[in-house]
Amino acid sequence: MGPQTPVEIWWQDEARVGQKTKITRRWARKGTRPVAPKDQRTKSAWIFGAICPARGTGAGLVAPRCNTAMMQLHLDEISAHVAPGAHAVLMMDRAGWHMTGKLKVPDNITILPLPPKAPELNPVDNIWQFMRDNGLSNRVFKSYKEILDLCCRAWNKLVEQPWTIMSIGRRQ
Repeated sequence: MGPQTPVEIWWQDEARVGQKTKITRRWARKGTRPVAPKDQRTKSAWIFGAICPARGTGAGLVAPRCNTAMMQLHLDEISAHVAPGAHAVLMMDRAGWHMTGKLKVPDNITILPLPPKAPELNPVDNIWQFMRDNGLSNRVFKSYKEILDLCCRAWNKLVEQPWTIMSIGRRQ
């Protein structure tokens, strides 16, 4: 990386989506209690997501588990989305699968771990809340395939809206 290489700031995190969904806020008439479905089954998938708020872009992966192998696939996906000729500084938490020496970090990425116990610093947490509020919560899934399909649709819908990534992801 030379002194003229453009630098992009990327943020990364994972979210579990599954049959045991979260209950989110709902509109209801004053004095009433809205009904929200709640499933007790436990099948789930993981969305690995990374955003570059300055460019309004993202790189995602929907996976059956959260581990080093899936993180490697996600790093490769992020690398493919970094602008040609640019270098990405990838900010993420210190989960074991992020910091392991088993990862082969692509040449166009440098990992910069966030301070411990500081999820509020990562704007991807706000992305997850936005996605949960707009389609991932308050539902009962019929099948595991439906979970995977919805996760893919939700992520693809997000990256089709660069202004949303910019709005939610930018930090002072």
